[in-house]
Amino acid sequence: MLLLFVSGVVLGATIVFFYYRSKKEKYYKIKFAAQKLLQDAKEEAEKERKEAINNLKRELYKKRSDFDLEVKKERIEHQRMQHKIQKKEDTLDQREILLDDLRKELQQKERDLSRRLDALNSDEIKLKKLYNDLVFKLERISGMSQEEARRILIEALEKDVKLEKQKWLAKVDEEARVTAKEKSVEILTSAMQRYLPEQVTLHSSSIIHLPSEDMKGRIIGKEGRNIKALEMATGMEFVIGDTPEVITISGFNPIRREVAKRALDKLIQDGRINPTRIEEVVAQCQEEIDASIEEVGQQAILEFGFRGVHPELVKLLGSLHFRTSFTQNNLIHSKEVAYFARTIAAELDLDQELAARCGLFHDIGKAVSAEIEGPHAIVGADLAKKYGEDPIVVNAIASHHEEVPAKSIYGLITHIADAISASRPGARRETLTTYIKRLEQLEEIAGNFDGVKKAYALQAGREIRVIVDETFMDDEKSAMLARDIANKVESEVNFPGQIKVNVIREKRIIEYAK
Repeated sequence: MLLLFVSGVVLGATIVFFYYRSKKEKYYKIKFAAQKLLQDAKEEAEKERKEAINNLKRELYKKRSDFDLEVKKERIEHQRMQHKIQKKEDTLDQREILLDDLRKELQQKERDLSRRLDALNSDEIKLKKLYNDLVFKLERISGMSQEEARRILIEALEKDVKLEKQKWLAKVDEEARVTAKEKSVEILTSAMQRYLPEQVTLHSSSIIHLPSEDMKGRIIGKEGRNIKALEMATGMEFVIGDTPEVITISGFNPIRREVAKRALDKLIQDGRINPTRIEEVVAQCQEEIDASIEEVGQQAILEFGFRGVHPELVKLLGSLHFRTSFTQNNLIHSKEVAYFARTIAAELDLDQELAARCGLFHDIGKAVSAEIEGPHAIVGADLAKKYGEDPIVVNAIASHHEEVPAKSIYGLITHIADAISASRPGARRETLTTYIKRLEQLEEIAGNFDGVKKAYALQAGREIRVIVDETFMDDEKSAMLARDIANKVESEVNFPGQIKVNVIREKRIIEYAK
């Protein structure tokens, strides 16, 4: 019994021992696994930390490179701006030097004038003394009365003084004319040099190219209903000629012609061509053109920074985008005139905004020239007055073609700027027919004068070379003939710039020695 008890105790102890041993081994295994997991976690964390640091370094390097690049660009731009500012400063310095020279010259002339006035006053004192002496001598020698002697002496002195005065005034007038001419040339050349247009002219075509010849029949429609609907809706004439795949749109209103062109393009692309669809598309294109006109006009106003412009004037200004004169786009021409007028006003120390406003609106009358009769300058002035523009602007518009006298210097500036824009190279272009007709007209005008043998228009109509009969014409008559031809050309021919009249009188005597 004891043996069984002891065996049971030993067995129990053995079981407990092995149980606790298995537990301890399991504990150590779990501890080892935990330590291994902790070690792996630490290694993974260290690896991620290093990778994050490397990524951060790469990002910092990239940011630093981008920053260095931006700094380099900014430095280059800064240097470019500094160079540009330096050039402007140099130009201003040169202008200041020129102004100082002109100021010194004017001061010198003022001093010369003051000396001349002092000398004139001194001469007047001497003349008074001489006058008194002459009166006394004349009374004593001639036995004349004092009144008679005074009258004779005054007449003699008046003649001398008037002669000297006329000489002096002529000299001063000539000096002033030379100075004014030099200054005016400087101002005009400066204005023209400081403006460089981005484009010469803008041309709009009224010819529609068709995808196929069959499209002509679809546009005409059954019994001509479609083309009649187009003409009724647009007010334009659609000419379908023998030229393959081409339709010409004819009409005097350029805006309606543009509406017709856009509508026909849309109808051709859409493929549905019937009277109802035609009316819808024409109405849609008219709305698009109206919106485009207002947008273009607003852009022109914003370009110059004008304020307080009536909305109707903005629309009229925008409509000039679709009008041309001698192939020169009217809106571009008006903007050029505004730029030139502002530059000239700046040179003369005048109101630049007012001058630019006169230039921008000077041709506003052309926007309604098809609806209102009369010169476009007068019509434009009435519109500007109606919509609340300054009286100076109204007069500048009315006087830029000399229909009315200019009441301010801004009218003259507008006239000059308009002439510069119209006559600069590339501003206007003539068709071949108009060009040949103008050359023939110049030759005909010169050839109708007596004593003219031949007349040739040269240099694209910039010169008329006139060969005269040397037996009929002497030098004085030749000079008079040149003036007469120039005056007649000015009155009868419309041309930009100037035309040189070159009269040639030559006599040749030929003999042969045999």
